[in-house]
Amino acid sequence: MRVLGVDPGLTRCGVGVVEGVPGRPCTLVAYHVVQTDPDDELPLRLLTLDRLLTALVVEHRPDSVAVERVFSQHNVRTVMGTAQASGVAVLAGARAGLPVQTYTPSEVKAAVTGSGQADKAQMTAMVTRLLRLSAPPRPADAADALALAICHVWRGGTRSKLATAADRARRGGGR
Repeated sequence: MRVLGVDPGLTRCGVGVVEGVPGRPCTLVAYHVVQTDPDDELPLRLLTLDRLLTALVVEHRPDSVAVERVFSQHNVRTVMGTAQASGVAVLAGARAGLPVQTYTPSEVKAAVTGSGQADKAQMTAMVTRLLRLSAPPRPADAADALALAICHVWRGGTRSKLATAADRARRGGGR
């Protein structure tokens, strides 16, 4: 399974692509940081983000997209920009006909490090180790996007298989 993970942000949006199967180490495909100019008007920034994310979906041809779920922050302006970027990322995946799953930061941390309370340094160290990289992905937005993709391979793939099995059982289809 190839997953494109997105750590949404209006100024810097991390994108990470990995391949893997649940329970096995993932392999790095690529990572990027998509940027928009803070001096541009909001519609132009969102359009730029949409075009760049859409191009990355086309380039990397993922099987699914994982996006960090926006959580409440004290800075309303920051959370608004993050939410708008998240919506653009979800749309880019949906427009391509891909399944899109969102994960909270604590879900991603727990999947990658074993602790929902892990800090940025721990997350980056684990992503580096899990993907067997010679150096940590920089900036942190890229490492966070890779963590989202890893989380989806490990959790989303299993979640998807369980949903398919439950659907078959409901319909009485068995195998």
